[in-house]
Amino acid sequence: MIYTVTLNPSLDYVIRMDSFVPGSINRADSAEIVAGGKGINVSTILCRLGMETTALGYVGGFTGRKIADELYNMGVCERFTRLSGGDSRINVKLRAGEESEINAKGPEISPADEAVFMDELNLLVKNGDYVVLAGSIPKTLKTDTYARIMQMLSDREVNFVVDAEGDLLCDVLLYHPFLIKPNVLELGDIYGRRLIGISDIRECAKDMMRRGARNVLVSMGKEGAVFWGEDGSELYSPAPDGTVVNTVGAGDSMVGGFLYGYIKYGNFAEALKWGSACGAATACSVGIAERELILSML
Repeated sequence: MIYTVTLNPSLDYVIRMDSFVPGSINRADSAEIVAGGKGINVSTILCRLGMETTALGYVGGFTGRKIADELYNMGVCERFTRLSGGDSRINVKLRAGEESEINAKGPEISPADEAVFMDELNLLVKNGDYVVLAGSIPKTLKTDTYARIMQMLSDREVNFVVDAEGDLLCDVLLYHPFLIKPNVLELGDIYGRRLIGISDIRECAKDMMRRGARNVLVSMGKEGAVFWGEDGSELYSPAPDGTVVNTVGAGDSMVGGFLYGYIKYGNFAEALKWGSACGAATACSVGIAERELILSML
Protein backbone atom coordinates (compact mmCIF):
# COMPACT_ATOMS: atom_id res chain seq x y z
CA MET A 1 0.00 0.00 0.00
CA ILE A 2 1.06 3.58 -0.66
CA TYR A 3 0.03 5.99 2.10
CA THR A 4 0.32 9.73 1.55
CA VAL A 5 0.44 12.12 4.49
CA THR A 6 -0.87 15.67 4.11
CA LEU A 7 -0.79 17.32 7.53
CA ASN A 8 -2.31 20.65 6.41
CA PRO A 9 -4.63 20.00 3.44
CA SER A 10 -6.79 22.72 1.96
CA LEU A 11 -9.64 23.61 -0.28
CA ASP A 12 -7.99 25.46 -3.14
CA TYR A 13 -10.16 28.20 -4.63
CA VAL A 14 -8.64 28.60 -8.09
CA ILE A 15 -9.59 31.85 -9.88
CA ARG A 16 -8.67 32.55 -13.50
CA MET A 17 -8.75 35.90 -15.29
CA ASP A 18 -6.83 37.66 -18.04
CA SER A 19 -5.42 40.33 -15.72
CA PHE A 20 -5.60 41.47 -12.10
CA VAL A 21 -5.61 45.11 -10.98
CA PRO A 22 -4.92 45.58 -7.21
CA GLY A 23 -7.24 47.99 -5.42
CA SER A 24 -10.12 47.64 -7.90
CA ILE A 25 -12.98 45.27 -8.67
CA ASN A 26 -11.79 42.28 -10.71
CA ARG A 27 -14.11 39.75 -12.32
CA ALA A 28 -13.09 36.13 -12.78
CA ASP A 29 -13.37 34.33 -16.10
CA SER A 30 -13.69 31.02 -14.25
CA ALA A 31 -13.30 29.54 -10.77
CA GLU A 32 -13.20 26.09 -9.24
CA ILE A 33 -12.75 24.45 -5.85
CA VAL A 34 -10.40 21.47 -5.54
CA ALA A 35 -8.85 19.48 -2.71
CA GLY A 36 -5.28 20.70 -2.27
CA GLY A 37 -2.14 19.42 -0.59
CA LYS A 38 1.04 17.76 -1.79
CA GLY A 39 0.20 14.30 -0.48
CA ILE A 40 -3.32 14.55 -1.87
CA ASN A 41 -1.85 15.37 -5.29
CA VAL A 42 0.38 12.28 -5.12
CA SER A 43 -2.62 10.09 -4.26
CA THR A 44 -4.64 11.64 -7.09
CA ILE A 45 -2.01 10.79 -9.70
CA LEU A 46 -1.63 7.24 -8.37
CA CYS A 47 -5.40 6.75 -8.45
CA ARG A 48 -5.60 7.97 -12.05
CA LEU A 49 -2.90 5.48 -12.99
CA GLY A 50 -4.89 2.69 -11.34
CA MET A 51 -2.63 2.12 -8.33
CA GLU A 52 -4.07 1.66 -4.84
CA THR A 53 -3.35 4.46 -2.40
CA THR A 54 -4.76 5.92 0.82
CA ALA A 55 -4.58 9.61 1.79
CA LEU A 56 -3.96 10.42 5.46
CA GLY A 57 -3.73 13.64 7.45
CA TYR A 58 -6.03 16.02 9.29
CA VAL A 59 -9.33 17.60 8.22
CA GLY A 60 -11.76 19.72 10.20
CA GLY A 61 -15.12 21.42 9.91
CA PHE A 62 -17.19 22.01 6.78
CA THR A 63 -14.09 22.56 4.66
CA GLY A 64 -12.67 19.27 5.88
CA ARG A 65 -15.86 17.49 4.88
CA LYS A 66 -15.62 19.07 1.42
CA ILE A 67 -12.01 17.89 1.05
CA ALA A 68 -13.08 14.34 1.90
CA ASP A 69 -16.01 14.59 -0.53
CA GLU A 70 -13.73 15.78 -3.34
CA LEU A 71 -11.42 12.80 -2.82
CA TYR A 72 -14.39 10.43 -2.78
CA ASN A 73 -15.64 11.89 -6.06
CA MET A 74 -12.21 11.32 -7.62
CA GLY A 75 -12.11 7.73 -6.37
CA VAL A 76 -9.25 8.38 -3.93
CA CYS A 77 -9.41 6.41 -0.69
CA GLU A 78 -8.94 8.54 2.44
CA ARG A 79 -8.65 7.91 6.16
CA PHE A 80 -8.17 11.43 7.44
CA THR A 81 -8.20 12.14 11.14
CA ARG A 82 -11.21 14.36 11.88
CA LEU A 83 -10.19 17.24 14.13
CA SER A 84 -12.09 17.89 17.33
CA GLY A 85 -12.34 21.61 16.47
CA GLY A 86 -11.55 24.13 13.74
CA ASP A 87 -11.88 24.16 9.97
CA SER A 88 -9.43 23.07 7.29
CA ARG A 89 -8.00 26.05 5.46
CA ILE A 90 -9.07 27.64 2.18
CA ASN A 91 -6.23 28.76 -0.10
CA VAL A 92 -6.72 31.21 -2.95
CA LYS A 93 -4.86 30.52 -6.20
CA LEU A 94 -4.98 33.41 -8.66
CA ARG A 95 -4.13 32.74 -12.31
CA ALA A 96 -3.93 36.10 -14.07
CA GLY A 97 -0.99 36.04 -16.44
CA GLU A 98 1.23 34.87 -13.59
CA GLU A 99 0.50 32.64 -10.62
CA SER A 100 -0.21 34.18 -7.20
CA GLU A 101 -1.26 32.37 -4.03
CA ILE A 102 -2.67 33.24 -0.62
CA ASN A 103 -2.26 30.27 1.71
CA ALA A 104 -4.18 30.29 4.98
CA LYS A 105 -2.75 29.20 8.33
CA GLY A 106 -4.94 26.17 8.97
CA PRO A 107 -6.66 24.85 12.12
CA GLU A 108 -5.24 24.14 15.56
CA ILE A 109 -4.23 20.50 16.03
CA SER A 110 -4.49 19.40 19.64
CA PRO A 111 -2.23 16.80 21.29
CA ALA A 112 -5.25 14.48 21.44
CA ASP A 113 -5.86 14.86 17.68
CA GLU A 114 -2.19 14.16 16.97
CA ALA A 115 -2.28 11.05 19.15
CA VAL A 116 -5.28 9.70 17.21
CA PHE A 117 -3.47 10.26 13.91
CA MET A 118 -0.21 8.66 15.08
CA ASP A 119 -2.04 5.63 16.47
CA GLU A 120 -3.94 5.19 13.20
CA LEU A 121 -0.75 5.44 11.14
CA ASN A 122 1.02 2.96 13.41
CA LEU A 123 -1.79 0.43 12.98
CA LEU A 124 -2.10 0.84 9.21
CA VAL A 125 1.50 0.70 7.97
CA LYS A 126 3.01 -2.74 7.36
CA ASN A 127 6.33 -4.09 6.11
CA GLY A 128 6.94 -3.15 2.49
CA ASP A 129 4.50 -0.24 2.44
CA TYR A 130 5.36 3.19 1.04
CA VAL A 131 4.69 6.31 3.10
CA VAL A 132 4.88 9.68 1.36
CA LEU A 133 5.53 12.64 3.67
CA ALA A 134 4.87 15.74 1.62
CA GLY A 135 4.66 19.46 2.25
CA SER A 136 4.94 21.74 5.24
CA ILE A 137 3.99 21.04 8.84
CA PRO A 138 1.26 23.14 10.51
CA LYS A 139 2.59 25.62 13.04
CA THR A 140 0.69 23.88 15.84
CA LEU A 141 2.74 20.69 15.34
CA LYS A 142 6.39 20.25 16.27
CA THR A 143 8.92 20.72 13.50
CA ASP A 144 10.26 17.19 14.03
CA THR A 145 6.89 15.57 13.20
CA TYR A 146 8.18 13.81 10.08
CA ALA A 147 11.21 12.50 11.94
CA ARG A 148 8.99 11.21 14.76
CA ILE A 149 6.74 9.43 12.26
CA MET A 150 9.75 7.71 10.72
CA GLN A 151 11.15 6.81 14.13
CA MET A 152 7.80 5.35 15.22
CA LEU A 153 7.72 3.08 12.16
CA SER A 154 11.43 2.17 12.25
CA ASP A 155 10.67 -1.30 13.60
CA ARG A 156 9.35 -2.38 10.18
CA GLU A 157 10.57 -2.14 6.59
CA VAL A 158 8.84 0.99 5.33
CA ASN A 159 9.83 2.88 2.19
CA PHE A 160 9.61 6.56 3.07
CA VAL A 161 9.36 9.23 0.39
CA VAL A 162 9.94 12.79 1.61
CA ASP A 163 9.11 15.91 -0.41
CA ALA A 164 9.85 18.81 1.90
CA GLU A 165 12.15 21.80 2.26
CA GLY A 166 15.08 22.87 4.42
CA ASP A 167 15.50 21.42 7.89
CA LEU A 168 12.27 19.47 7.50
CA LEU A 169 13.99 17.41 4.81
CA CYS A 170 17.45 17.32 6.37
CA ASP A 171 16.15 16.12 9.74
CA VAL A 172 14.78 12.86 8.25
CA LEU A 173 18.00 11.78 6.52
CA LEU A 174 19.03 9.99 9.72
CA TYR A 175 16.20 7.49 9.05
CA HIS A 176 17.37 6.65 5.50
CA PRO A 177 14.32 7.56 3.40
CA PHE A 178 13.85 5.51 0.23
CA LEU A 179 13.51 8.69 -1.83
CA ILE A 180 13.78 12.43 -1.38
CA LYS A 181 12.62 14.85 -4.06
CA PRO A 182 13.76 18.45 -3.72
CA ASN A 183 13.58 20.74 -6.71
CA VAL A 184 16.78 22.43 -7.80
CA LEU A 185 15.99 25.67 -5.93
CA GLU A 186 15.15 23.85 -2.69
CA LEU A 187 18.34 21.80 -2.92
CA GLY A 188 20.39 24.95 -3.48
CA ASP A 189 18.75 26.67 -0.50
CA ILE A 190 19.82 23.80 1.77
CA TYR A 191 23.44 24.41 0.80
CA GLY A 192 23.15 28.20 0.64
CA ARG A 193 24.12 28.48 -2.99
CA ARG A 194 22.73 28.69 -6.49
CA LEU A 195 23.20 25.41 -8.33
CA ILE A 196 24.35 25.84 -11.91
CA GLY A 197 24.48 22.74 -14.08
CA ILE A 198 24.41 19.03 -13.36
CA SER A 199 27.80 19.00 -11.65
CA ASP A 200 26.58 21.35 -8.91
CA ILE A 201 23.38 19.36 -8.46
CA ARG A 202 25.34 16.09 -8.37
CA GLU A 203 27.64 17.40 -5.64
CA CYS A 204 24.71 18.29 -3.38
CA ALA A 205 22.64 15.19 -4.18
CA LYS A 206 25.59 12.93 -3.41
CA ASP A 207 26.06 14.71 -0.08
CA MET A 208 22.40 14.09 0.75
CA MET A 209 23.01 10.41 0.07
CA ARG A 210 26.09 10.40 2.31
CA ARG A 211 23.88 11.88 5.02
CA GLY A 212 21.33 9.08 4.68
CA ALA A 213 19.06 9.42 1.64
CA ARG A 214 18.95 6.18 -0.37
CA ASN A 215 17.82 7.77 -3.63
CA VAL A 216 17.59 11.41 -4.76
CA LEU A 217 15.30 12.81 -7.45
CA VAL A 218 15.78 16.47 -8.36
CA SER A 219 13.22 18.26 -10.52
CA MET A 220 14.48 21.14 -12.66
CA GLY A 221 11.32 22.52 -14.27
CA LYS A 222 11.65 22.96 -18.02
CA GLU A 223 15.18 21.52 -17.81
CA GLY A 224 13.80 18.09 -16.85
CA ALA A 225 14.83 15.92 -13.91
CA VAL A 226 17.90 14.03 -12.72
CA PHE A 227 18.13 11.01 -10.44
CA TRP A 228 20.85 9.35 -8.37
CA GLY A 229 20.20 5.82 -7.11
CA GLU A 230 21.52 3.61 -4.36
CA ASP A 231 22.53 1.15 -7.11
CA GLY A 232 25.03 3.72 -8.45
CA SER A 233 22.83 4.88 -11.32
CA GLU A 234 22.68 8.46 -12.57
CA LEU A 235 19.74 9.13 -14.86
CA TYR A 236 18.50 12.20 -16.69
CA SER A 237 15.14 12.89 -18.27
CA PRO A 238 14.32 15.93 -20.38
CA ALA A 239 10.95 17.59 -19.83
CA PRO A 240 8.42 16.38 -22.44
CA ASP A 241 7.21 19.07 -24.85
CA GLY A 242 4.01 20.91 -24.00
CA THR A 243 2.50 24.28 -23.19
CA VAL A 244 2.83 25.03 -19.49
CA VAL A 245 -0.40 26.37 -17.98
CA ASN A 246 -0.04 25.47 -14.29
CA THR A 247 3.00 24.47 -12.24
CA VAL A 248 1.09 23.76 -9.01
CA GLY A 249 1.20 20.03 -8.31
CA ALA A 250 3.74 19.21 -11.02
CA GLY A 251 6.40 18.13 -8.52
CA ASP A 252 3.86 16.07 -6.57
CA SER A 253 2.76 14.43 -9.81
CA MET A 254 6.40 13.56 -10.52
CA VAL A 255 6.62 11.81 -7.14
CA GLY A 256 3.43 9.84 -7.82
CA GLY A 257 4.55 8.87 -11.31
CA PHE A 258 7.98 7.83 -10.07
CA LEU A 259 6.45 5.54 -7.44
CA TYR A 260 4.05 4.07 -9.98
CA GLY A 261 6.86 3.31 -12.43
CA TYR A 262 9.14 1.85 -9.78
CA ILE A 263 6.52 -0.38 -8.17
CA LYS A 264 5.12 -1.58 -11.51
CA TYR A 265 8.40 -2.15 -13.37
CA GLY A 266 10.98 -2.51 -10.61
CA ASN A 267 13.67 -0.24 -12.03
CA PHE A 268 14.68 3.38 -11.71
CA ALA A 269 14.77 4.14 -15.45
CA GLU A 270 11.06 3.36 -15.85
CA ALA A 271 10.33 5.19 -12.61
CA LEU A 272 12.00 8.36 -13.88
CA LYS A 273 10.21 8.08 -17.23
CA TRP A 274 6.81 7.85 -15.55
CA GLY A 275 7.69 10.58 -13.06
CA SER A 276 8.71 12.98 -15.83
CA ALA A 277 5.59 12.20 -17.85
CA CYS A 278 3.28 12.81 -14.88
CA GLY A 279 5.03 16.02 -13.86
CA ALA A 280 4.91 17.43 -17.39
CA ALA A 281 1.29 16.38 -17.90
CA THR A 282 0.18 18.25 -14.78
CA ALA A 283 2.22 21.31 -15.77
CA CYS A 284 0.27 21.32 -19.04
CA SER A 285 -3.13 20.82 -17.35
CA VAL A 286 -5.53 23.08 -15.50
CA GLY A 287 -5.36 20.74 -12.49
CA ILE A 288 -3.77 17.39 -11.75
CA ALA A 289 -3.27 15.56 -15.05
CA GLU A 290 -5.63 12.94 -16.38
CA ARG A 291 -4.41 9.51 -17.46
CA GLU A 292 -4.76 10.14 -21.20
CA LEU A 293 -2.40 13.13 -21.18
CA ILE A 294 0.09 11.29 -18.98
CA LEU A 295 0.25 8.44 -21.50
CA SER A 296 0.76 10.88 -24.39
CA MET A 297 3.63 12.53 -22.48
CA LEU A 298 5.13 9.11 -21.78
